[in-house]
Amino acid sequence: MLNIGCFLSQISAFLLVSFIYLGFRLFGWSERTIFRWPALALRKGFLLWVTPAQQRWASNLPMNTLVLFVPQQEAWVVERMGRFHRILEPGLNFLIPILDRIRYVQSLKEIVIDVPEQSAVSLDNVTLQIDGVLYLRILDPFKASYGVEDPEYAVTQLAQTTMRSELGKLTLDKVFRERESLNSNIVHSINQASDEWGIRCLRYEIKDIHVPPRVKESMQMQVEAERKKRATVLESEGTREAAINVAEGRKQAQILASEGEKAEQINKAAGEAQAVLAKAEAKSKAIRMLSEALTEQNGNAAASLSVAEQYVSAFSNLAKESNTILLPSNSGDISGMVTQAMTIYGTLAKTSQKGAPEALDEMSEGPANQSAASQ
Repeated sequence: MLNIGCFLSQISAFLLVSFIYLGFRLFGWSERTIFRWPALALRKGFLLWVTPAQQRWASNLPMNTLVLFVPQQEAWVVERMGRFHRILEPGLNFLIPILDRIRYVQSLKEIVIDVPEQSAVSLDNVTLQIDGVLYLRILDPFKASYGVEDPEYAVTQLAQTTMRSELGKLTLDKVFRERESLNSNIVHSINQASDEWGIRCLRYEIKDIHVPPRVKESMQMQVEAERKKRATVLESEGTREAAINVAEGRKQAQILASEGEKAEQINKAAGEAQAVLAKAEAKSKAIRMLSEALTEQNGNAAASLSVAEQYVSAFSNLAKESNTILLPSNSGDISGMVTQAMTIYGTLAKTSQKGAPEALDEMSEGPANQSAASQ
């Protein structure tokens, strides 16, 4: 009975102290003001048997106060008598003092880690100084607590080694051009290795890339040469386009001019054709009127007189614009010329009554007879 009473008294005292401590915590008091020395003693005793890598977690670990309130987006790993027991979810939780101990506190938020600057050698043997930023998140608090000693340090070292490995596969020009591809390859390599640690690498970003001064000068010269080349190419293309435009303009002008000339010739030919048709119609009308006049009384005599006048007029116009003078054999005999003209007209008048061969024979014999008569 005495042992049971002592045990119950100890339990009562412990519960009283726990409730008093919880009440002071609710009013804003901390363990430093209430149980300063016992807390320090407990923590110092705890630090004696944890590993050096875990000591940075120990300074921020909450104490077991029987009733615990876990913040949102945090996971508290609890051990019971040195062995993993469970993971506390956000909200109200109860633990057994002395037996249960909060060993790890894992943040489930996105963690940003600054990767220090490091040297790497590219494929074309150029030494680079590169730093970056790593974004990761803890997906499994159990693996992050027991799978690796220090998850953030492990991921940082893995990012540095992966960066050096990926940079060794690229030349200097590709490093600047393929930053996105390089970041993706680093993230993929980190996720393959960190799967056993319960950590997921979300992305990796290269911040700065520093090259040696001589390489930087050569790159600047290359950029200037490339700009001059582009300017020359653009200028030549402008000249070529201008020449093409001028040639196209000339071509269009020639086409339009030829089309205008063609239209002019067509119109001119159409006008000439109309004129010829008009002349032909007028001549046809004149011939018709002449034939009608010839059928009348004394029509042949009038026609003979007109032909004789035209014959004499034609001989008078031969010497006006030329040095060569064509004279008939009887040019001095005017009456003979008139007689010859009348003979020709008479022959033409008979063609309507005789065949064409006979009329031609008479026309050829007429002048011969007249020349013989004149002689």
